[in-house]
Amino acid sequence: MEDRKSEIDENNLTGFLDKDTQIEGELIFKGSFRIDGVFKGKINSESTLIVGENGKVEADIIIGFIIINGEVKGNIQAREKVEINASGRVIGTVTSPTLVVEEGAYLESSCQTSELPPPPEHPEEPEKPEEEVETEY
Repeated sequence: MEDRKSEIDENNLTGFLDKDTQIEGELIFKGSFRIDGVFKGKINSESTLIVGENGKVEADIIIGFIIINGEVKGNIQAREKVEINASGRVIGTVTSPTLVVEEGAYLESSCQTSELPPPPEHPEEPEKPEEEVETEY
């Protein structure tokens, strides 16, 4: 898998949320998107999300690749990679094939490094009692 950090050109973002902006809702995008403001809701994209140092995100996130320099609370499911830099803070669940946590980052999370989400849990079926067979003596 390629290291996408070198591919990201922050001058070619397709979307940007500035530090004095607050939005609540669902965010769907293509290309690179950067959040330096406050976002609450859901994020769904196969592309790259950058949470800047001033960014605060409270969301369920399904993403291709995420770089976290600010704060993220919620569930993160990445198809490629989750990168938490030294100034980043993550509270929630992280599922990704690759997880990079830089020294100094804050991570309070349940993590799973996996290509596929875990299978759903099935409650065990109770054992059926054996049928009684009548015998004549």
